[in-house]
Amino acid sequence: MSRGKKLDIFIGAEIEDGWAKIESPRKSSFDETQLEPSKHFLVFKKEKRRGKTVTLVGPFSLNKEETQTVLTNIKKKLGCGGTYQDAWMEFQGELKEKLRELLVLEDFRFKHGH
Repeated sequence: MSRGKKLDIFIGAEIEDGWAKIESPRKSSFDETQLEPSKHFLVFKKEKRRGKTVTLVGPFSLNKEETQTVLTNIKKKLGCGGTYQDAWMEFQGELKEKLRELLVLEDFRFKHGH
């Protein structure tokens, strides 16, 4: 390259090409049917988020009010934070055994091996 010449770099897209945000479906889907607690078959999952352990339990098929009351009662008994998203309850920490005891008292059931 000699001095004084400009480079012409073509990347392949222009602003006027009609950019659009691609919407992808959610990772998890769940039924809107509501079941009584004894008809649930819950599963535990464990994830790491920002280096901390999060325990997930679900999927739940309850209405919003029942789910929030169950969630707040469990959070108070465990003394930890948590939330409800996409039919799964998320709790801060590794709480599988304690959660199992509290949910069995609420008449929930678990799949074999969980």
